[in-house]
Amino acid sequence: MPAEIIEVKTQDQLDACIQIRQAVFVQEQNVPAELEVDEYDRLDAHSMHVLLMMDGQYIATGRIKLIDEFTAKMQRVAVLAAYRGGGNGRSLMLGLEQLARLHGVEICILDAQCHAEGFYQSMGYLTTSDEPFYDAGILHVRMQKKL
Repeated sequence: MPAEIIEVKTQDQLDACIQIRQAVFVQEQNVPAELEVDEYDRLDAHSMHVLLMMDGQYIATGRIKLIDEFTAKMQRVAVLAAYRGGGNGRSLMLGLEQLARLHGVEICILDAQCHAEGFYQSMGYLTTSDEPFYDAGILHVRMQKKL
């Protein structure tokens, strides 16, 4: 069964997003728990969340933070370890981009962990930062894509 992108509309779905992010960022990558959840992790926030579901299980998540009328920042992109390497990250990003387009977004930016820079380049993102920078103790680069 193919993976399905679900736009988050309920608190239970949002809680599932946060659980995936806790597993990936806090448990695997040692990001401090207090940095992981913020004011954009509410149903009434100026953001959108998606889940990737496969075989009835949520396996990945991502968030779109609206910057202005035409620009969004892709954030909190996370795929559970057991589901990496099979195209699920690509499916997740395509779903995020599709949702962004539906909301009039023309330019997406993101801060990619350096080890994932090649993945995002394969999705059409261009590195725009001159030097890597630390976010939550992990090296990142700023990237951008015109949708």
